[in-house]
Amino acid sequence: MADGRLFIGTKMYSSWSLRGWLAVHLAGLDVEEVVIPLAGGSTAAVKEATPSGTVPYLEHRGAKVWESLAIVEYCAEFAPHLWPADRAARAWARSVAAEMHAGFRPLRQNMPMTILNTRAGEGATPEAMADVARIDAIWSQALEASGGPFLFGAEMGAADVMYAPVVCRFLTWRPAVSAAAQGYMQAVRAHPLMQRWYAEAAAEPAEWRLPQYEAPKP
Repeated sequence: MADGRLFIGTKMYSSWSLRGWLAVHLAGLDVEEVVIPLAGGSTAAVKEATPSGTVPYLEHRGAKVWESLAIVEYCAEFAPHLWPADRAARAWARSVAAEMHAGFRPLRQNMPMTILNTRAGEGATPEAMADVARIDAIWSQALEASGGPFLFGAEMGAADVMYAPVVCRFLTWRPAVSAAAQGYMQAVRAHPLMQRWYAEAAAEPAEWRLPQYEAPKP
């Protein structure tokens, strides 16, 4: 039997779910996956299943963990390599992960996650593009210091988990980014777990699709 359950939303759209899902799999936790179709906001099914009324939500060996960054930290207790071994690099990684968790609201609003679609050039408001520029700088500085291909070295880690949905958004909305950012996006997209997530999103039932995320922005 599995050691617990991970509640997530529709893989096509749920950026926060992707973070929890990646952390759990990178840490090798044995959990049952429970997918709850989303409806463009908090649904009754999610409210009934999770303490905060949001996904992701992890139950594991008696622990109950919600909020993606808390799930990442919980998973790092089983897999410390998710954070850099060096103290200063670890502080840097935690800072950029927390910045992602707390910020970039214009990007979220104007370039939502809809991973099987392409909306090149849409959603590029000045505020969203300011977020894009800041994220590009975060990625470029970390990659230059670590040597890549992931933000803090050769393997996908906790900071990459937090920015993976941004990669998905950029691949859909195609804002202009630096060559370093483009290379990073390719590395994240090619990771086996990301390939699996995309494939499973494509296999979701058609009735789970939400018109507001499928139609081009006006």
